[in-house]
Amino acid sequence: MRDQAIADRPTILHNRWIQLAIGVVCMAMIANLQYGWTLFVNPIDAKTHWGKPAIQIAFSIFVFTETWLVPVEAWFVDRYGPRSMIVFGSVLVAAAWLINAFAASLFMLYLGAVVGGIGAGAVYGTCVGNALKWFPQRRGLAAGCTAAGFGAGAALTVVPIANMIQSDGYEAAFIWFGIGQGTVIFVLSFLLRRAPTSLVKLIPRKTQTARDYRPAEVIRKPVFWLMYVMFVLVASGGLMTAAQIAPIAKDFKIADSPVSLVGLTLPALTFAISLDRILDGFGRPFFGWVSDRIGREITMVIAFSTGAVALLALAQYGNDPLTFVLASAIFFGVFGEIYSLFPATSGDTFGSSFAATNAGMLYTAKGTAALLVPLASVLAASYGWHAVFVIALTFNTLAALLAFFALRPLRAQFLADSRIGVVPLSQPEPTSPAV
Repeated sequence: MRDQAIADRPTILHNRWIQLAIGVVCMAMIANLQYGWTLFVNPIDAKTHWGKPAIQIAFSIFVFTETWLVPVEAWFVDRYGPRSMIVFGSVLVAAAWLINAFAASLFMLYLGAVVGGIGAGAVYGTCVGNALKWFPQRRGLAAGCTAAGFGAGAALTVVPIANMIQSDGYEAAFIWFGIGQGTVIFVLSFLLRRAPTSLVKLIPRKTQTARDYRPAEVIRKPVFWLMYVMFVLVASGGLMTAAQIAPIAKDFKIADSPVSLVGLTLPALTFAISLDRILDGFGRPFFGWVSDRIGREITMVIAFSTGAVALLALAQYGNDPLTFVLASAIFFGVFGEIYSLFPATSGDTFGSSFAATNAGMLYTAKGTAALLVPLASVLAASYGWHAVFVIALTFNTLAALLAFFALRPLRAQFLADSRIGVVPLSQPEPTSPAV
């Protein structure tokens, strides 16, 4: 009780926008664990000769541990607050890259992936869950901004890491950036605050649940599993495309073809990857903001349908360099929104008190989707990349249809049922200095 009283005491750190910004920076500090990994693969292989497939297993291990342990880590956040879990994550983030720096065997490299996955999951689950609690009536925007920190957070450090690898070796990059990123997260952990009770218990809008559901209840609800299936469908198509964008461009024989846009001329693959990262980062808060205004399901229909059209363009005209760049950029601009829309929808549907754990359980859909990614290479070898795009656009289309015809009515009924026995009061969004 004393800890909660301290948490509810207004200070400058209880400004929710400051809390959101702290979460975004923490997310940016773990982004390189996923998005910067590709820079290390070739240098590691050149020194150790372990083989790229064996080295890339470390990445799969990272994604698995980062995803599937989030619900456990988020449970501690719901129970004890964000600070201790972020401290825990910061230590593991630094330790993971130090292990990688001194790894003399694949076992050590895989150990580093496990440690990094646990640390990244602790930070990711905490920051997203905390954002959902601080912004109960703007969950889409809050989750989108937080997810954007992870999606685009590597943008500012990719070039410095690449330069250090070239000048001082990959070991030095692992050491210095690992220590640096871990230290930033550690310091910021002491600035994070638990959302006050006045926010967590805020009487919801009609599009939000009137009660809080515990994780044990959530996993028994059909609406949760419908969202889970939709998440897997969209994530698997996006991850298959993201993981293979370079091989696709090379097989289409356009990777080095010059493309001119907005006064810039770059090779098609370089241009595509750059735009993909930018629009992926922008799309997460944008679609979250849109969903706060027009509804989660309608926004899903728009985003998933747009993604399907972009994939159709890649399937039919992807061998044209300009089309490849534009279509892939549009696709990734609407793909990243799953990391804002689904957590926000989870918070609206199941409440704030256990928002971190419930969103974490839904986030494991990314890990499930990742298991389907290797199938893309098998399909491409047998039927070409056209088949991969067709499957991905089918997944997107199916998810869009499910959002409108299944999730929308099912969630409406679920929210109505949550209000049985609850007095239908209205309460405006708080405007006190504490929020």
